[in-house]
Amino acid sequence: MIGAGQAGLSASYFLRRRGVDHVVLDANDAPGGAWLHRWPSLRMRTVHGIHELPGMPFEQPDPDEPANEAIPSYFARYEQLFDLPVIRPVNVTQVVDDGPLLRVETTDGAWTARGLVNATGTWRRPFWPHYPGQETFRGRQLHTADYRGPAEFAGKRVVVVGGGASATQLLMELAPAAAETRWVTRHEPVWREGPFTEEYGRWVVGMVEERVRRGLAPRSVVSVTGLPLTDQARAAIAAGVLHRRPMFDRITPAGVEWASGERFDADVILWATGFRHDLDHLAPLHLRSAGGGVLVDGTRVVADPRIHLVGYGPSASTIGANRAGRSAVRELVRYLDSLKVAS
Repeated sequence: MIGAGQAGLSASYFLRRRGVDHVVLDANDAPGGAWLHRWPSLRMRTVHGIHELPGMPFEQPDPDEPANEAIPSYFARYEQLFDLPVIRPVNVTQVVDDGPLLRVETTDGAWTARGLVNATGTWRRPFWPHYPGQETFRGRQLHTADYRGPAEFAGKRVVVVGGGASATQLLMELAPAAAETRWVTRHEPVWREGPFTEEYGRWVVGMVEERVRRGLAPRSVVSVTGLPLTDQARAAIAAGVLHRRPMFDRITPAGVEWASGERFDADVILWATGFRHDLDHLAPLHLRSAGGGVLVDGTRVVADPRIHLVGYGPSASTIGANRAGRSAVRELVRYLDSLKVAS
């Protein structure tokens, strides 16, 4: 198995319960998955729901505790409680077909396996779109992955690009410190009222899953859910902070510019433009379909039944990750049993 975030730990738990010999190769130095890399100012009060891992309740921490401490602590306790075989830090460089087996090559040697559960998520693949003139900008450009808090934006004129929850969260956080802000998105934001219930979460997972079944590249969950209309968001809308502008057409040395001739001089462009799935290490297996994604049936890669993707597409949410871990293990065990019968 590759990756020890929520999906990876869930799958390892079910593999352990089924008595399947396995290891979990994790690139991080410590437990926590992508949560280790969340911006330090993100507090638990603003995290949009954490679904507990199977077999261990998630006791709600102090609302003001940093998310990049509270959730990794939970993951660490989980690994210890169930004695999960996580090896870290190990960077997987590629996975290649080795006859009936898969060879997982890493910076620390190679493993061979009859099956593979891939749970590498997206955090190491920030997406930077390109716009004309981007390389001429004299100010600072950074991605959500590089954000560390509002202090670095004090007195700055900031453009926040992106229509997801991260964009709105960061904009609301940095706006009081900034001299002036602009929020730009490709599409008009859709606000959603009401709690994000487990039942609603399952419906969202189903919507994202339909696209993945056709071998298309997964879209973000927020493209289905819309943005949560919290009390904080309402206040920011009323104050004009969350006033969406259409996407600019070009970047100039001094800022951004629209086709109409409107300009905004900026010191910083913050690209809250999401992430792509971290699957480059699987490239030697040629799993991608013509649609740009990996065609999967549930979690099983259609082109290679030895491989399951968890934390991919519909299982990229905390609810979907647990379900995917259980499903992947069930099917993988069935596949391994079929090999025994055939031999």
